[in-house]
Amino acid sequence: MRKFRKLVEAGPIGLQPWAEEKLNDYASEIIRFDTLPESEEELVEMIADADAVLVRTQPRVPASVLAECRELKYVGMCCSLYSKESANVDIDYAEKHGITVYGIRDYGDKGVTEFVVYSLVRVLHGYDWPMWRSRPKEITGLKIGFVGFGTSGQMTARLLRNMGAEISYYARSVKNECEEEGMHYKPLHALLEQSEVVITCLNKGVILLNEEEFRHLGNGKIMINTSIGPASDMAALKNWILDDSNTFISDTSGGVGDIYEDVKDRINVLCPDVSAGMTEEAYDLMSRKVLDNIEKMLAGK
Repeated sequence: MRKFRKLVEAGPIGLQPWAEEKLNDYASEIIRFDTLPESEEELVEMIADADAVLVRTQPRVPASVLAECRELKYVGMCCSLYSKESANVDIDYAEKHGITVYGIRDYGDKGVTEFVVYSLVRVLHGYDWPMWRSRPKEITGLKIGFVGFGTSGQMTARLLRNMGAEISYYARSVKNECEEEGMHYKPLHALLEQSEVVITCLNKGVILLNEEEFRHLGNGKIMINTSIGPASDMAALKNWILDDSNTFISDTSGGVGDIYEDVKDRINVLCPDVSAGMTEEAYDLMSRKVLDNIEKMLAGK
């Protein structure tokens, strides 16, 4: 298998030590930067004459940077790649100029699922948190609706269903296997009205809940955002949170969005500001997938 001539890590990329060692099999020279560039010019200097670069969600790698890095043949994203539009790399420009961009997916889902269960139990039972109802409530029989139903959403839904919850979902298409398991599609507004708990599992940059949707959701509900970034219009979400009968949960401040500083100290907002998906196991899986992409690139597949 051929090697890259020069591979650059443009800032911290989160690979496990064993994966960093394995990179030596894939590149004749490896340059590692421990901090992110402060400008496009600095990023161009980092990449310089490299033929491969690894990045996470930061820095942004726009067309203006790619155009200056004339030796570059490969960009490996050590993070989730959901769509060209949400990527921090200008994939359209890269494709048109012979630069391959690979990203990864589905490496932190189990930690997110555990966070959802932990948060629900804490709120439903009032464990070190204001109890949602006047008495502790089980997950059994709880009406939970998912907005977005990809890998993470389905994994979480199956676990909650095994605990007795009634599961519905809204997605771009009906999931036949899930229907057979007793989890049923509903139109968005019906799902919001009929669910006691709404869990948003949307791709980065997708906003589905606006003022009208929050009117259908109503009050006295729990919302958990597991998306990478906000899933709601900020003004509409803030107004909903200002009603103390509602509870909003997100693992990170990024999932709350621009209103984080305004609402983070409210008694009905649970946000530890820690990425629930990035467990030791997730870092291992992420590292393996990054290396698999490099091997695929070098093998010319």
